[in-house]
Amino acid sequence: MKVLLIKDVKSLGKKGEVKEVKPGYGQNFLIKKGFARLATPEILEQHAQDELIVAQNLEKEVNALKEIAKQLDKAEIIITKKVGQNGHLFGAVTKDEIAHALKEQHNIEIDKKHINEKSAIKTVGEHDLDFKLGHGLHATLHVDVQGE
Repeated sequence: MKVLLIKDVKSLGKKGEVKEVKPGYGQNFLIKKGFARLATPEILEQHAQDELIVAQNLEKEVNALKEIAKQLDKAEIIITKKVGQNGHLFGAVTKDEIAHALKEQHNIEIDKKHINEKSAIKTVGEHDLDFKLGHGLHATLHVDVQGE
């Protein structure tokens, strides 16, 4: 009996693989528990179409992220914060402030979770921030922190 795995099965295989199994195991465990479907030509064709759609969506997402990465590499934002007598900022520049300034100044909307800030920005001056956009894409944003 041939089955198409819908989920990863530890001792059998990964999602999307077609495996030959004994009828009792396939019918009573894999299909009944929702780990697999019977590998008919219609189901295999539907699975191939679904995978094609997923691949197209992934390609669109990667292209959109590449475009955002290009915009971030060219962009520079200016953030104004209050400064104490010693030249240090009151508090630090947060990821939320950076994301808000990016939206306000360049109309680029990005989730603050993508900002890979190693240490908090607590001084006036120019800083470069790394953004992890997903799918192995990175971008660098130039941030100019000015005191008021």
